[in-house]
Amino acid sequence: MNRYLKLVHMEVDRFKYILAGIMSLTLICQFGAVIWWTKNALSYRESGAWSNGSSMPYSSYNSSHNGNLSFTEVISNTQSISMIPILLSIGVLVIYVFLIWYRDWFGRNTFIYRLLILPTARRHIYFAKLTAILIFIFTLVTFQLALLPVEKLIFNLIVPSDMRDFSYLPHNIYANRALPLLIPWNLDTFLLYYGLGIIAVMAIFTAILIERSYRRVGIIYAILYIGISSFLLIFPLFGLGLNDLNTYLYPNEIFAIELVMCLGVMAISVWLGCRLLSKKISV
Repeated sequence: MNRYLKLVHMEVDRFKYILAGIMSLTLICQFGAVIWWTKNALSYRESGAWSNGSSMPYSSYNSSHNGNLSFTEVISNTQSISMIPILLSIGVLVIYVFLIWYRDWFGRNTFIYRLLILPTARRHIYFAKLTAILIFIFTLVTFQLALLPVEKLIFNLIVPSDMRDFSYLPHNIYANRALPLLIPWNLDTFLLYYGLGIIAVMAIFTAILIERSYRRVGIIYAILYIGISSFLLIFPLFGLGLNDLNTYLYPNEIFAIELVMCLGVMAISVWLGCRLLSKKISV
């Protein structure tokens, strides 16, 4: 366990500067957007234009009838800016799912050889990289969720109390089209999204190890593995007509089939990935 934790620490340490950069960009973009939009909205309100019943020319969210501002309105109208670091974070993490393995093979001094000869079970390498990816994902999600109260505090400091309306956290989340995907309010949806995401990462890890084990022909095997895994995960949701009222199966039965498929793909991915890493890949 101690060696596994050391491997996790090593993987986190290798990505920490990129992670810090993404978090800094997210903070700057979202704080800047909140401050800029709130000050412009407040100036427009104080100019008396609202008193004539006109809406802000750059607002896509209807304000309250009394002309007050709400934090939900700010989130809605700044989402085009705040989504930039969110999409960038997703893109970087998707790329790093591949890079976390390939940088060890193609980096300086072929670092993977040093990992493979460590006095520890090779499966620890697999689980350490998987754990590191999960740490990065949930760190960014938690950071995004933690920014909302701070942004609301900034909004409250700028806007006088008699010019603002109260808003609830769920309304703030759903005012931005990207946030409900990252922070689903429903527990079932949260488990579905992140469960499928984790299984997808496992399948990709195993596909990479298949390619590394069999090289050129391994590319074909890896693509086939990803294709079959994707089909098994997607078919119960769409092929069996989950949203079709005339489907032969009940929704609970379809979810049960989906759960079995998810557990099957996860188990096969972990077993095959660890076996390839231990038996097939050699120094």
